[in-house]
Amino acid sequence: MTTRKPLGLPSLKLISIAAVAGIIAGAAAVYIKETGSGNGGGETASGQCAAAKDLAQKITPLAKGQVAAMVAANEPRKLTTVAFNDADNKPVTLDSFAGKTVLLNLWATWCVPCREEMPALNALEKDMGSDKFQVVAVNIDTGDDEKPKAFLSETGVDSLKLYRDNTIGVFNNLKKEGLAFGLPVTLLLDDKGCLISAMNGPAAWDSEDAKALIRGAIGL
Repeated sequence: MTTRKPLGLPSLKLISIAAVAGIIAGAAAVYIKETGSGNGGGETASGQCAAAKDLAQKITPLAKGQVAAMVAANEPRKLTTVAFNDADNKPVTLDSFAGKTVLLNLWATWCVPCREEMPALNALEKDMGSDKFQVVAVNIDTGDDEKPKAFLSETGVDSLKLYRDNTIGVFNNLKKEGLAFGLPVTLLLDDKGCLISAMNGPAAWDSEDAKALIRGAIGL
């Protein structure tokens, strides 16, 4: 039986893992910068994402503490190959969230760090979700929806909508873009759907560090 944790208090285990993720962020930064626009799936900063480059640089100092592993995109771009389904099994792309800053998170029920950080993501959405910001957590378990639905229910995750991709295509596309090495993977996108920053590994998303980063991305 899953033990519920208070939504506002990330576990010490999660904080420890996030700290390790922060240590390896430098290596990840080198990799992300070298990959540029990946395999042709993104639109570079010379197009719609020109302003996102300035925003990425502006919020870089906010990637510290619990979110120190967030790495600014060297060339902000639109991730046109990212697609998944909503709770009604209808197709969704990042353009579906136009006008909102989005924290896109990929997770699975078999991923222990994902399970650890899900209540924190839920708390972030509950606290900051609005017409300007949304946490979009995409489950990539294979099979039907029953297992992820049961997990969210058991852990009290009640503010996150269920998004799914049981083909794992969304993860593989981000891997080709040089953004996904394992789970969880989290991307921050501006209100035009342009990639601002990314990280692999969990974080305490309900922490003040995380909230300051999101406020900076929204422009508050």
